[in-house]
Amino acid sequence: MLGQGLCLRVATLLTGLLECLGFAGVLFGWTSLVYVFKAEHYFDKLCEQDAGPTGNFTTDCKAQDERFSLIFTLASFMNNFMTFPAGYIFDRFKTTVARLIAIFLYTSATLTIAFISADSAFLLFLAMPMLTVGGILFLITNLQVGNLFGKHRSTIITLYNGAFDSSSAIFLIIKLLHEQGVSLKASFIFLSVFSAWHVGRTFLLMPQGHIPYPLPSNYSYGLCSGNDTREEEKTAESGKLELQSKEFLPAKEGSSAMTAALCSAVPSLALTSLLCLGFALCASVPILPLQYVTFILQVISRSFLYGGNAAFLTLAFPSEHFGKLFGLVMALSAIVSLLQFPIFTFIKGTLKNDPFYVNVMLVLATLLTFVHPFMVYWECGRERKSPATA
Repeated sequence: MLGQGLCLRVATLLTGLLECLGFAGVLFGWTSLVYVFKAEHYFDKLCEQDAGPTGNFTTDCKAQDERFSLIFTLASFMNNFMTFPAGYIFDRFKTTVARLIAIFLYTSATLTIAFISADSAFLLFLAMPMLTVGGILFLITNLQVGNLFGKHRSTIITLYNGAFDSSSAIFLIIKLLHEQGVSLKASFIFLSVFSAWHVGRTFLLMPQGHIPYPLPSNYSYGLCSGNDTREEEKTAESGKLELQSKEFLPAKEGSSAMTAALCSAVPSLALTSLLCLGFALCASVPILPLQYVTFILQVISRSFLYGGNAAFLTLAFPSEHFGKLFGLVMALSAIVSLLQFPIFTFIKGTLKNDPFYVNVMLVLATLLTFVHPFMVYWECGRERKSPATA
């Protein structure tokens, strides 16, 4: 029985990881996709011929760049803001409904991108938000897998968020395929078919609700054991998984298990802020080779940011409210993301392509994030000094 449960958990982990890696966060590879759109002449009518001082004509595509920036700003806003209603749907209607919505949105979006052309490029304003909302639903429904691995839940959640960020490579692959002669239409048709097939397949492994409580289907166990499993055996195994999902790190003297778990999150929270600060500082230095480090720090810090946030919520709050709380935090970040477009316009116009002052403000804002791990650390210290809790 234990071997069957381990087989199911590992299979669920791997399929969810592949799902996040292949589909969930592709928006972050937007720059690579813009290259393909420009090669296909999307919004190129916005480019203007400008006669310079010497009489030589140059092409000014500032309006085209702004259009693509606006699409990305809208999509990234929806990626975060719609996480709140998506989280509510997940908490209220459980995994099946959430994943069906995700499949519909993601498949519709990829097919729309596959069949539009330069003349109907405005449909990107619809397709990209649908793509990102579907992707974030994939992530939310997979984060519950961490509950199957007890004290390693934070590691699994961070791993999934790392895969979510790494999926930006999908658009880079599409860009490379386009340079070798594969059409945008063919690439997105394949992506839509493969995503629908894979996500549908994971229904055979993903429990039909929050992982610690519902029972996997007979067929799911059959995939691992080679035969059907009786109802009482399923119940016993589900009980084992539920107990494992409620494990915390060993409680320290004078503190509860929950307090001990929160205390263990302090180094991760502090490291996240440190990585974000490193990214902001490197981005502020106009040295081209250093930007390779900037890119690496951006990917790593974003993984820690998403993963640390989700892991902290699972430790600090009841699991039945995870979707709503995760969505609320993401919705607040969406409001901040709306600043991307005006900042882009401000840098291009008023600052004449010099982002120095904007970078300085971002560094100062990043310093404020160290307040969170400090407050958690202070609360842990206060709990240790108080009378022992249950």
